[in-house]
Amino acid sequence: MPFVSIGGVTLHHRYIEATGILRPIIFINSLGTDFRIWDDIVARLAGEMPMLVYDKRGQGLSDIGGGVRSIDDHADDLSALIDHFGFGKVVLCGLSVGGMVAQGLYARRSELVEALILSDTAHKIGTAESWNTRIATIERDGIEAIADGIMKVWFTPDFHQARAADLAGCRNMLTRQALPGYIGTCIAVRDADFTDSARRIAVPTLCIVGDQDGSTPPDLVRALADLIPGARFEVVRGAGHIPCIEQPDAFVTLIRDFVASLPEGKQLHG
Repeated sequence: MPFVSIGGVTLHHRYIEATGILRPIIFINSLGTDFRIWDDIVARLAGEMPMLVYDKRGQGLSDIGGGVRSIDDHADDLSALIDHFGFGKVVLCGLSVGGMVAQGLYARRSELVEALILSDTAHKIGTAESWNTRIATIERDGIEAIADGIMKVWFTPDFHQARAADLAGCRNMLTRQALPGYIGTCIAVRDADFTDSARRIAVPTLCIVGDQDGSTPPDLVRALADLIPGARFEVVRGAGHIPCIEQPDAFVTLIRDFVASLPEGKQLHG
């Protein structure tokens, strides 16, 4: 079954096995989404590397347990999930808040992390004022009230015009998220600051951003890459905040090249 109870929290997940390398890549979804945002990536990488996708606490089909107040809550769930599967070192690929969760896990249990892929994320995202305004709006009017604005930063104008059905589906995914999980994760992002810990990251790191990301713009993601010693920075053309949906081929190429550059990853290409 694709559910596991860890520390009183039921997490929805999917593990995709592969031969060739033992080290898996774990994908961590963004705020207001579930692990289906990785479907196109998983389909393209199937058989090449083991992969684990899961819904963060309070989002998708995972329950909220005792609640969400900090990135540590999400990082602890991820840590326990890694222990549950008995993984050694893993590669973490986190999008937006998922990238903050990846940074948070590295800060707490660096021995588990072989490499980081930080997509459309930062060491600090937004201001207390911007997050408090969003939280107040949602508490008063629901996620529906911010949905159209969120779609504008998630996807480019070309996506809005050419992929109306996909846009509608992603909007449904956002508006159907449970309010306690969404608001709790907003609070977690509001209060998170990984500026100092980013400077201490000592594993290979790839920072990716869509060239039209309106949520974590390229300059912000570049600032994160500049903090991390030796980090690689890449821009995905024709993409907003969720390039894994909008430009999956380009996203997969970056993952393949990065994983192949890791010592164990060289097995992927003979």
